[in-house]
Amino acid sequence: MASVLPITAIVLVLCFSIAPIPTATFMTFLIGAVLLILGMGLFTLGADTAMTPIGERVGAAMTRSRKLGVVIGVGFLIGVIVTMSEPDLQVLATQVPGVPNQYLIGAVAVGVGLFLVIALLRILFRIPLNWMLVVFYMVVFALAAFVPGDFLAIAFDSGGVTTGPMTVPFIMALGVGVASIRSDENAAQDSFGLVALCSIGPILAVMVLALIYPSAGAYTPVQVPNAKDSRALWALFEASFPAYLKEVAVCLAPIAVFFAVFQVISLKLKKKKVLKIVVGLLYTYVGLVLFLTGVNVGFMPAGNYLGQQIASLSYNWILVPIGMLMGWFIVQAEPAVHVLNKQVEEITSGAIPGKAMSTSLSAGVAISIGLAMVRVLTGISIFWFVMPGYLAAIAMSFFVPRIFTAIAFDSGGVASGPMTATFLLPFAMGACDALGGDIITDAFGVVAMVAMTPLLTIQMLGLLYQKKLKRAPQEEKPAIVSDEEIIEL
Repeated sequence: MASVLPITAIVLVLCFSIAPIPTATFMTFLIGAVLLILGMGLFTLGADTAMTPIGERVGAAMTRSRKLGVVIGVGFLIGVIVTMSEPDLQVLATQVPGVPNQYLIGAVAVGVGLFLVIALLRILFRIPLNWMLVVFYMVVFALAAFVPGDFLAIAFDSGGVTTGPMTVPFIMALGVGVASIRSDENAAQDSFGLVALCSIGPILAVMVLALIYPSAGAYTPVQVPNAKDSRALWALFEASFPAYLKEVAVCLAPIAVFFAVFQVISLKLKKKKVLKIVVGLLYTYVGLVLFLTGVNVGFMPAGNYLGQQIASLSYNWILVPIGMLMGWFIVQAEPAVHVLNKQVEEITSGAIPGKAMSTSLSAGVAISIGLAMVRVLTGISIFWFVMPGYLAAIAMSFFVPRIFTAIAFDSGGVASGPMTATFLLPFAMGACDALGGDIITDAFGVVAMVAMTPLLTIQMLGLLYQKKLKRAPQEEKPAIVSDEEIIEL
């Protein structure tokens, strides 16, 4: 509740002041906020009791086999299954005309599968993450020179939406499971970085598809709710529930089947543990249905209409500070962010507290949304933001502790989840539409910007942490980094 209330309050203030919205849209937003709170709570509980244990046990089991072929085969299969189960990817696919949805989803899934295998092999063979990032992002930016402009922002957006609420808990837990068989002191640190590498696969996949299907994207306007009374208002949600019940069932079914097969062949867990995981999957299912219904029916139309209203003002430059304020709070409503923060705190035994992570992520996302609004106002190509941003992040990786680099690049994928895709992206689209800009080139890229800036802010946290270690006496434990020091930095 604490994560959702701030963004709800911001929208309420805007609605009652500079950006009035229709009553039906306003009421659907409020109902969506309630569903969002319930859904996120159930999803978080489900991730703790089902997704994370499955990932950890499968990762440990396949690595203990000591067969490289098993690690490669199972890792690739997991990457494909989990990616095709990601709801955010379905949303992106509908925005890319000229490329059949099944081709786009299939190509992105294969890209994630390949890079998940690469990420797992990195853990096993102890390859430094920063050098791998240098090589793969050199390939990304070299290929970007040949990609049509209409697809450039969509390609970078795909890297963010793929690592969403379904993918992150499973992949991160898989890394912990694989790293658990190593006995060296760096094993826990190397368990991070999977999300970072898996975010590169979709970017390359969409770029390759753009060369095969060179077609311009099209903007599908968000429908503003129109309800004459309370019964018609609820009917909007009632009509959407069956679609999301089916969609989330299709998303979770491959994971459930995979776990069942792996349980029979290898895991052989006791009935009590299996029952707990089944209950956790049910929590995850119900939570995601409520969450997606709330954000798509309630938040998306409100975000689009607000963007139009604010961009129509004579002082439309206010889009930048409003966007930054929204970005600061909205990242806390992303389900996968809570999974990452908790795992970071556990792996580092509290040396990197969850609150410090949250503050750094909020700062990064606030900056990214501000830059995204600058793009909407000016039409500057996303290439001139992401290239220097990623180059700076990779350069910093050679000066900060390794764990901060891995966590930072993981955070980029985690921060850009369903809240970004269903509220901030429509907000940018509405603003761009009101300004008469190109929706595909100017509004798309919000997800990519959100995925980029945490790479810088989390590594800045790493520099502060390293500085405190040097100041501390040799015999003392690493000090906890406070939020005040992050703000000062």
